[in-house]
Amino acid sequence: MMANVRETKDFLDAKLDGFKPDVALVVGSGLGGITQGVAKPIVIPYTDIPHFPKPTVAGHAGQMIFGELADKKLMVLSGRFHRYEGRSPAEITYPINVVDALGVKVLIVTNAAGGINPQYKPGDLMVIEDHINQMGINPLIGGINGDGGIKFIDMSQAYSPRLREKMDAAAEKSQIPIWRGVYLATTGPSYETPAEIKAFAWIGADAVGMSTVPEVIVARYHNIEVAGVSCITNLAAGISSKKLSHDEVLEVGRAAQGNLAKLLTEFMVSL
Repeated sequence: MMANVRETKDFLDAKLDGFKPDVALVVGSGLGGITQGVAKPIVIPYTDIPHFPKPTVAGHAGQMIFGELADKKLMVLSGRFHRYEGRSPAEITYPINVVDALGVKVLIVTNAAGGINPQYKPGDLMVIEDHINQMGINPLIGGINGDGGIKFIDMSQAYSPRLREKMDAAAEKSQIPIWRGVYLATTGPSYETPAEIKAFAWIGADAVGMSTVPEVIVARYHNIEVAGVSCITNLAAGISSKKLSHDEVLEVGRAAQGNLAKLLTEFMVSL
């Protein structure tokens, strides 16, 4: 796999003509509009990139965007890959290996999530303090190269305390209310049952989604510093009597992306 990563990197280097990103941003479902503030954008469709997976889910644009935001050089992964598409852990986390190959040392992950914490409402933003992996997979199994080279990764600070403090300060300066909480990941694609949500609340989850965790594990493998933000796009099953739908996730995500863009821009200023 790492030979493929090197080919991907060489392709991107040729396209970027010396541009070296400082920060990478993974954009979640329905949140692609936050890329509109990127200056001097270089847009590269995933379909053009050697060895890069191709997106299949609505709300994921499927392109890399390189440019400047708040005077920082930014790499945006607009579109991610999920276990529920039938992807392997290696495919899901391939973009993070590319991020590392490009020398990026700060990663921001965003996602759309269902609110478990009863204080949350659709449109709220939650800075991720920690996560719970309920996906039944770990991308480090067998070694990152598939060669059996197992590496045991400390995950006690998966989400950087330093970056969380900067996110808090950015939220205060932008006058955007945020929560701090624990994100729990399942495989999907079915939404959770009310009984599952009760169980997840009991073990400490504030929000639930179907992504992010494998990416963060591989980022920490590469010693990349991680900040995470969940957009609460719906209330989880049993919290609300409404039926859950992906259309609602996309609609609320699009409505909330203005605040998210404002928060992330101010956060980038502080880096």
